[in-house]
Amino acid sequence: MQLGIRLHDTKKLPFEERIADVHGLGFACGHLALSKVIGEFPTDDGALTPGLAMYIKKVFAKNDVDIAVLGCYLNLANPNPEKLAAIQKRYMAHIRFASLLGCGVVGTETGAPNETYTAVPECHGEEALETFIANLRPVVEYAEKMGVIVAIEPVFKHIVYNPARAEQVLKAIASPNLQIILDPVNLLDISNYKRQREIVEEAIEVLGENIAMVHIKDFQVKEEGLVSVGAGLGEMDYTAVLKFIKERKPYIHVTLENTTPENNIQCKNHILKLYEAL
Repeated sequence: MQLGIRLHDTKKLPFEERIADVHGLGFACGHLALSKVIGEFPTDDGALTPGLAMYIKKVFAKNDVDIAVLGCYLNLANPNPEKLAAIQKRYMAHIRFASLLGCGVVGTETGAPNETYTAVPECHGEEALETFIANLRPVVEYAEKMGVIVAIEPVFKHIVYNPARAEQVLKAIASPNLQIILDPVNLLDISNYKRQREIVEEAIEVLGENIAMVHIKDFQVKEEGLVSVGAGLGEMDYTAVLKFIKERKPYIHVTLENTTPENNIQCKNHILKLYEAL
C-alpha cells in the first residue's frame, strides 16, 4: 500500500512547506481538502484554474507525494434547490480541477436530507437514498466527461450507511467513474461496534471490487458514543482491512485520519507494523 495522511491533520505551515513536511514524515500520499490546507490564496470555484492546478501538481510531484483524494465533502441531499445547485457546481469545479491535478479520486460522504447536514433518522429512509442518487447522478456524468473518478464514502450516520446501501447506489448510477472509499470506522456506531469484524468483512465482500482507496483511523467508546482518534489509539481491529489491502489492492492509496502533528508518526508506525506482520 501507499500510506499517506489527511493533509489538514498535519502541522499548519504555508502550503509548499506543508507538503515538504509531509514528505519528510515519510508519507506517500495525501488527502487534500483545498480550503483546509491552503490559506495563502483563494480556492473558490473561480480560483480553480488550469494554472493553479499545474502549480499544485508541481508542488506535490517535487515532494514525491500523490494526491490520493481531492475532498469535496458537501451535502448532495440538501433540500434547498439553490444551495443544492451551488453544491453540485462545487463538485463539478473539483472534478474539472482533479482532471488537471491527476489525483486519485474526488471524494465525498453521502449527506443528510436537511440543510444543516445533521444526522437524523430520515437519513436511513428510502426517500433520502432516492434523493441522494438523483443528485449524485449529474455529478458522476460530469466526472465521466472529465475522465475523473468520484468515490463515495459510506458513513453510518449518513444516507449511505452500510455496504448494501452503497451497492444500491453503485448499481443505480451504473458508472465505472463511481467507486468507493472504504473507511471501516465510519461503518460503525455505538449500536454495532462490537460486530466490527463482521461489518468490515461484509464491506469487503460486497464492495471490494469497487474500493478505490482506504481511510484508516481508530475509535474510542465514550459516553456520547464512538469518538474517532488516530490509528492504534482505540479499539479498531485492522486485520481484515489490512489483509484485504495486502492481498487484493497492490499500491492502493491509504490515508490516515484523525491524527495530530504530535501522533501522526506513531499512528503511521502502528499501521505499518501490523501490515508487515501479516
